[in-house]
Amino acid sequence: MKDYITGVSYPAPENQAGMVIGYDDLRLLHVLYYDFNGEVQEGEIICNNKIADDLNEIFEELFEAGYQIEKIRLIDEYGGDDELSMEDNNTSCFNYRVVSGSKNLSKHAYGMAIDINPFYNPYVTGIDTGNIKIEPVGAEKYADRSADFEHKIDEDDLCCKLFKEHGFTWGGDWDNRKDYQHFQKTP
Repeated sequence: MKDYITGVSYPAPENQAGMVIGYDDLRLLHVLYYDFNGEVQEGEIICNNKIADDLNEIFEELFEAGYQIEKIRLIDEYGGDDELSMEDNNTSCFNYRVVSGSKNLSKHAYGMAIDINPFYNPYVTGIDTGNIKIEPVGAEKYADRSADFEHKIDEDDLCCKLFKEHGFTWGGDWDNRKDYQHFQKTP
């Protein structure tokens, strides 16, 4: 894992000054899931050790319920580019990066956040200012949460319920921005 992620989702050695997380803090999980065709797939997730058991339990319950996730691949397959991963509707967790439009480290940088089916559950900012921005590009129609569509995460969705039962907060509950794909946990 270390060799695969270094220089992609994990900074190269020359850029590791001030790192807030070490390789030993991370764990590689293999999870089973149903894709959008109902086929069983095996996905890979790198997360913080502190949430590894939670994620294993949540994904096991999602699998047992037949919950569909389009794909679960390491962000490294997208060169560590969160936008590309979201546009491809890839579910991912660890990525040492800042919050979009900010200089602050994301919970993903700590391996403490995961994005589920992000294309159908976009990140919406500017709600408080009226200067709406929706990520990923192309997911604008899925920002309308009053619309009925498949793979939508809302408070009644099994995925949302399971993450909340495990002590995660959901980005769909935030006030001035909404991150419908996003679940994070604070230790």
